[in-house]
Formats: sequence, structure tokens, C-alpha cells
Amino acid sequence: MKIGLAFIGAASVALASAPAFAQDSGFSGPWVAGVAGLDINKAGSSVDVDVDDVDQSVEGVVYGAALGYDYEQGGLVFGAEAELTDSEADTDYDDTVETFGLGSVDTGRDIYVGARLGYVVAPSTMVYAKAGYTNARYNYVGSNGTTDYSQGLDADGYRVGAGVEQKLGTNAFAKLEYRYSNYSEGEIDFETEDLEDTDRFDIDTDRHQVVASVGWRF
Repeated sequence: MKIGLAFIGAASVALASAPAFAQDSGFSGPWVAGVAGLDINKAGSSVDVDVDDVDQSVEGVVYGAALGYDYEQGGLVFGAEAELTDSEADTDYDDTVETFGLGSVDTGRDIYVGARLGYVVAPSTMVYAKAGYTNARYNYVGSNGTTDYSQGLDADGYRVGAGVEQKLGTNAFAKLEYRYSNYSEGEIDFETEDLEDTDRFDIDTDRHQVVASVGWRF
């Protein structure tokens, strides 16, 4: 979390101190991009337990697609964006007493919608900060010894982040971005017809991601 805040702070300093480019630098218009990177999910500060042999995080590759629209004016870039990703981050539990035979927990799809504010620091380079809403799915497959069952946790939260975008010619671009998400509410979705979804309840889950994107601006 400290690393993420430092990254966001550095981007904010760049936004405040970099010279503005009066003319349009080509960061306006709709765009699409592919996304891939590192995904780390872990217990939040309110539920973290200080036990050395308990793994409270799952790591893996996150991948997906994003789209958005930007408007550039006087070196400032205002944008809206949406993203759909999936993740390979998971934890497998065996059938031993120590792990209670719970089964497998894996990170599923993530839906994000938000806005970003950028600043053109060079004719082909923009730094930006972003914030928005995220809804993540965590899948769980388990067994009571005789019956296998599955359920999902739908988690709601917020995301903040910062990054740099580099033009690669007239339309193509690449981005490198860090983002931090925190999920504070969730509900259990049972995959069987005879069980209703639970009421919403409080959770505390942190998510750190470092992702790269390659896209095309129209």
C-alpha cells in the first residue's frame, strides 16, 4: 500500500509541475486496449492476522480488455473508462486437517468503471491518475466429504491508481499503470437453485495490480 501511495503521489507531483502543451497532442477520442499484469489479493488491515504460517494472499496474472473516451484541452486530459478482466490468482487447499479440506479459492472476473485525469508532459507522453468503482468475483469450490459445491463472493469497492501513457505513432499507444482496490461489502452467491444469495455484509480485502496495456485510439 505504501508503494502504491508513493506511485500515486509521484504522478500527482508530475501533474502539478510539468509544462502544459497548448495544442492538442492527440490524446482525444475513443480507445480500446488489451490489459495484462500482476494481481495480488490479500486480507485488509482490519482482518489481517499475524500468523507466519497462514497465507493470506493470492497472486497471479490478470488479463482482459478496456475501453474509454478522452478529451484533451490545454494539456489536460479528461477521460472515462471501463474494464473487464479475469485473473489466474488462486489458492488450493488439500484434504488435511491443517487446512480443513476447504477446497479451492480463485479470483474471478472484475468489472471496473471510472474516470481519469491526465497531463501531457511531452508531445507523446501523458501521466494520469484515476479513480472509480470495482466489482470483483471470488469463486470457491469445496466439499463436505461427500458432496461438492460451489459459491461465489461478489465484492464491491473502489479503485485508485496512476500511470503513464506513451503514444506509439498516430493511433497506437502503450500504458504502464499501478492501481489499488479495496472491497468493503460483499454477498455470497450460491450456485444451487435451492439456496438464496446472502444479504450484503462487511468485508475488508485489498488488491494491488501492476498492469501494462497496448491499445488503439480512434
